[in-house]
Amino acid sequence: MAFSTIPLEFESYYHIYNRGINRCSLFREDDDYKHFLRLYEKYIEPVADTFAWVLMPNHFHLLIRIKSEEEILKPDRLDVQDASKPVRLKIPHQYFSNLFNAYSKYVNKKYQRTGSLFERPFKRKHVDDEAYLRTLVLYIHNNPIHHDFTDMTIDYPWSSYLSCLSDKPTKLLKKEVIGWFDDEANFKYMHKQHIDFMKLDKYLEI
Repeated sequence: MAFSTIPLEFESYYHIYNRGINRCSLFREDDDYKHFLRLYEKYIEPVADTFAWVLMPNHFHLLIRIKSEEEILKPDRLDVQDASKPVRLKIPHQYFSNLFNAYSKYVNKKYQRTGSLFERPFKRKHVDDEAYLRTLVLYIHNNPIHHDFTDMTIDYPWSSYLSCLSDKPTKLLKKEVIGWFDDEANFKYMHKQHIDFMKLDKYLEI
């Protein structure tokens, strides 16, 4: 089954990634990155845990876990006027489609463009072991180096790398991420090691 058509299932980990149609720009200025993150918080955080992310000018990568139905339907996560009415969950991929549609409308209005913004369907790869989780974290955080936007991971502002090391409150599950590398020192060390991006790009069909 193609990476772009596998179903998203509750309680499963996924690498979600996509790019602008015809490799067009997704983010042209800082406000665009910020707006995408606001929409991500609105549409995705209620239904998925986030472990790593990076936003690049014409593409993005996310490492997430779709929450269980019970987690999503917890009373403090719902915004319903009548609690007696049954709440129907959308199929998980619909939440991402809603995010991409909302951001596309924002970009089209702001830059006076029309038509699709993202390639469809968005790509997703099931992640089923911790070794692959670690590899993806390194791949995602080092993506700006791979694409020559910076020489050091810590200098790129639009990724979760800094959040993993910060003491500031965050909804990113950074304790779990650091735990995959045993401790913060090894987390930093591993991010400085060579990564064969060409091999991973081919495997991920980037």
